[in-house]
Amino acid sequence: MNKDLTVGKPETVLWKFCIPLFGSIIFQQLYNIADSFVAGKFIGENALAAVGNSYEITLIFIAFAFGCNIGCSVIVSQLFGAKKYKDMKTAIYTSAIASVILCVFLMLAGILGCTKLLYLIRTPDSIFADSKLYLDIYILGFPFLLFYNVATGIFSALGDSKTPFIFLAISSTSNIAVDILFVSAFHMGVAGVAWATFLCQGISCIFAIIIVLKRLTAIHTDGKITFFSAPLLKKIAIIAIPSILQQSFISIGNIIIQGVINGFGSEVIAGYSAAIKLNNLVITSLTTLGNGVSNYTAQNLGANILPRIKDGFKAATKIVWILCIPIVVLYILANDILIQFFMDKPSEIALSSGTQFLKIVAPFYFIIAVKLVADGVLRGAGLMRQFMIATFTDLTLRVILAMILSNQWGYVGIWCSWPIGWCIGVILSVWFYRKKFYTLHKPSLHA
Repeated sequence: MNKDLTVGKPETVLWKFCIPLFGSIIFQQLYNIADSFVAGKFIGENALAAVGNSYEITLIFIAFAFGCNIGCSVIVSQLFGAKKYKDMKTAIYTSAIASVILCVFLMLAGILGCTKLLYLIRTPDSIFADSKLYLDIYILGFPFLLFYNVATGIFSALGDSKTPFIFLAISSTSNIAVDILFVSAFHMGVAGVAWATFLCQGISCIFAIIIVLKRLTAIHTDGKITFFSAPLLKKIAIIAIPSILQQSFISIGNIIIQGVINGFGSEVIAGYSAAIKLNNLVITSLTTLGNGVSNYTAQNLGANILPRIKDGFKAATKIVWILCIPIVVLYILANDILIQFFMDKPSEIALSSGTQFLKIVAPFYFIIAVKLVADGVLRGAGLMRQFMIATFTDLTLRVILAMILSNQWGYVGIWCSWPIGWCIGVILSVWFYRKKFYTLHKPSLHA
């Protein structure tokens, strides 16, 4: 059901809107966690390392899917808040057409370039073949990932966070069962893990697109709908491109860091692969809540109700801190149990490297949570230059420090680069939010 985010108490509105988003991304992350779990438990430590090694490259593709999601979502939110339904539909169809073209280009780039990337990050010979196999199948399923993200962006723009939650709850739990079936019963190895994700994401994507089309048909508009608008594409691109660059830059940075980690051997890679899955579960969840803040901000900006945006920032900060408390406690007190969840009989080095990562980064989730809320406001308000500066500064510091500190303290030095980058990033994001928010003016939303 479509929901207007411009009415009601901001904290209540955000709780009701963001909690299903939080649940959705938890289930979304189960895709990757299931892959690692099944690879580590049912195949072996090298299979876990191969899936984890490939994951850093898949994040580049996820970056583009995320950018298309947020670019479409913010502009559609603004138009929905302004009740410009005809332009809103045009923006959705324009996003879909642009996404088709982008998808073809990315699949070609992936087919031609992933092997070189695996060599570039010094993938060990023991896991190279499985890493390549996983990536090849992943690229074939990329259209499902991309268009599912576009569909969920539309749902969020219309104030509906429950429908994506239902889709993901069903498909991600099914993915776990299919993963185990393909690997344990059919003995498909790493390929079985990849094909299970392909199948489950494909089904959820198709159903999501069908419901989006039905939802759009139910929204009455007068006159003929334009299926493509260059001015609206430009507005979408202004939001989408910086978001893609942000996520791509993060992915490239992570690939560089993965290359540094790979120099410490497959045992450290396995430990890091388990720990980074748990870390990304939190960060991606908080990022998704930030996306919810973007939709909230964009709708209220479209309706020209600016005071609600400031109230929304305070309410969202409270929400993410409440959600962080049990996660931080769990990651600090039960990190060894969580790491062993991904491995049958982990080596001492694999277990130690993974648990140390969680001990170092988990307390700083409260810090990065504030940054991601502030980023959500900046993105929803179209302040993309400030958003990019804060994000790029954070990641650049992390990459540089990872390379420097690894020479001094080994892989523990790499883990320390995360909280340092986050602390600098949150200072910049909050400063930009406070400095720029009060100067916002209602933008022109006409195509």
